[in-house]
Amino acid sequence: MHIHILGVCGTFMGGLAQIAKQLGHKVTGSDANVYPPMSDQLIAAGIDLIEGFNPDQLDAKSDLVVVGNAMSRGNPCVERILNEGIPYTSGPQWLGDNLLRNRWVLSVAGTHGKTTTSSMLAWVLEFAGFKPGFLIGGVPENFGVSARIGESDFFVIEADEYDSAFFDKRSKFVHYHSNTLLLNNLEFDHADIFRDLEAIKTQFHHAVRTVPAHGMVISPSGDEALDDVLNRGCWSTTQSLGQMTAGEKAEADWQAELINPDGSAFDVYFEKACVGRVEWSLLGMHNVSNALGVFAAARSIGILPEVTADALGGFESVKRRLEVKGQVAGVTVYDDFAHHPTAIRLTLEGVRSRVGEQPVIAVLEPRSNTMKMGVHNELLEQSVRSADRSYWFQANTKDYDLRSWLGDRPHNTVVGELDDLVKQVCAAAKPGTHIVCMSNGSFGGIHQKLLDQLAVEEVDA
Repeated sequence: MHIHILGVCGTFMGGLAQIAKQLGHKVTGSDANVYPPMSDQLIAAGIDLIEGFNPDQLDAKSDLVVVGNAMSRGNPCVERILNEGIPYTSGPQWLGDNLLRNRWVLSVAGTHGKTTTSSMLAWVLEFAGFKPGFLIGGVPENFGVSARIGESDFFVIEADEYDSAFFDKRSKFVHYHSNTLLLNNLEFDHADIFRDLEAIKTQFHHAVRTVPAHGMVISPSGDEALDDVLNRGCWSTTQSLGQMTAGEKAEADWQAELINPDGSAFDVYFEKACVGRVEWSLLGMHNVSNALGVFAAARSIGILPEVTADALGGFESVKRRLEVKGQVAGVTVYDDFAHHPTAIRLTLEGVRSRVGEQPVIAVLEPRSNTMKMGVHNELLEQSVRSADRSYWFQANTKDYDLRSWLGDRPHNTVVGELDDLVKQVCAAAKPGTHIVCMSNGSFGGIHQKLLDQLAVEEVDA
């Protein structure tokens, strides 16, 4: 079958393209901007790419067009598909119908931590010898690719709550029919498609409804939004996640007790008995929480906790998750995908717990639709309090006004030109400084620009 994919360079659609290719289909795709790293993966997989959405690309008469959720009415290809009755479907629908129906699906959902947690889980299954399939919205360092069909009955998927397509406004994860459903957390996000938190809860409950009675739903204890979701009805086995405080065991099935304050080492308890210790390269309580869910999900398919602990000791994280891009003149530059105030706060708290009193500079580009709509503007200043200084990039646009949201609060600087931002940040950095750049986009290649400028200043010093 010839499958043509519209919006193929997105992380989900690009992963789907690689899976379709591995299943033996002829796969082509197009996007407004064909760009790395996904374009590199697709080309390496032998997938032909087309720049733009000229409707002539449909002359190839593919058997099916898979439409990405970035496509909307008015797109030339979409209009031709509808006018000529060309067969089409959404990415999540295609994946659910053609691959996941015959698999034990382990889904990771939540507002934060999906990519890292699903990468951890896939690695644990790989370490345990299961050779799982997976589709992840990032590139796990342990695998080097974001998707594969695998060689077993198990499939790990990052289960996104974003809508499926312009013609299907259900969340993607509704199509996956999960057997093990790990719910990390739940906050309001995606204000461009959800009117409020209640609307997102409804979609999460739709996902819960699809888990069979012999499946499992895993969630943190004390998350009010998720508690509400599960109180609406749950027909599967449930397990809860918690954290021990000062040695006191919380009311949760799985708990973590820190050995190192930065989260680089911790003990794991199941039903109040210690079942393993994790010593790894990650940091922050958010990653400890992510790992705890992985222990529960792995055990749901028979992987012993001690195996999970050993596997996580060799977990190499994910590109763009506090990824060190380089170090010049004693200054370390990081790249991180955080773009929600909670994720920003947790990332910076993790850095602070690791580096102690060393200077931390946060450099942020609030570019998500939710950020631009001002939904989280009251939380922005609080999110960066673990940093010594924060620089916010707002290109010359009238879409939103960071300066009015941040006001004259100390240690916050809004800059409108990227080159000016680079110079100001480098001028503020001194040996031992950690510069954490956070954006869900490319941020204009700021990481390399910072490293280049630091090198110039080192030579001139």
